[in-house]
Amino acid sequence: MEPSLSVADLVVRRFVHKDLLQIRQALIDVHADAHADAMDDEFNQRFPWFVDHWGGHPEFACVIAFDGEEPVAFAYGAPANPNREWWREHLKPAPEKDRTFSFSELAVRMKWRKQGVAHALSRALLEDRPEDLAVLLVDVTHPRVQALYESWGFKKVGERQPFPDSPVYSVMLAELPLSR
Repeated sequence: MEPSLSVADLVVRRFVHKDLLQIRQALIDVHADAHADAMDDEFNQRFPWFVDHWGGHPEFACVIAFDGEEPVAFAYGAPANPNREWWREHLKPAPEKDRTFSFSELAVRMKWRKQGVAHALSRALLEDRPEDLAVLLVDVTHPRVQALYESWGFKKVGERQPFPDSPVYSVMLAELPLSR
């Protein structure tokens, strides 16, 4: 019998742009495990490009949860470019607050799911952010994931397909700090 897993057993470490080379493979490995059932999809196979794209942002922020030395989950993103917050097209009128953190990716290894790891990492990533808002995308075919983000304070404001081969996503927005 496998021992019970607990988010309390994990250590969450913070990383920034200069750490990308150190953490890049861990992000790719966790993502591959988290999406093992869909890694034949070309869009998922491009994940290393997304790691490099987001990690190349000078204000890249990442949190990784470790079980001992094994990375089991991560969350990352970066501040949006001022006056280029693409999500604004979904709201009329758009909120007056204009500093947005783009929450780009969250992945949890299969055996660590349903333990509260996603929630803990999302909070760790977004706590103490100087931005007013956080935006993220959720595949519209995953309504339970959308409901989870809604329970954390995100609201669906529209739908978007950012790449021709990507899924259609729900655009979700939350005010920071997230409500408890």
